[in-house]
Amino acid sequence: MSPSGNAEALQNRIREVRTGRGLTQEDLARTVGLTRQSIIAIEKGRFTPSVATALSLAAALDSSVDALFWIEQEK
Repeated sequence: MSPSGNAEALQNRIREVRTGRGLTQEDLARTVGLTRQSIIAIEKGRFTPSVATALSLAAALDSSVDALFWIEQEK
């Protein structure tokens, strides 16, 4: 929870960008050194990647971190 009392949720568009590039979850996992299960958890928002992992995902998807991840305030 943020200091203002509003919950924040990390959102991502990993799946959208990955499929747009024709990559499977396994392809992406292999490229960034993760398991397919980790990619699934990140895509579903159940796991927040480290900064290093977010940078690796962005590089593998030829994107920027801020194009893949953002914080959305829950109302």
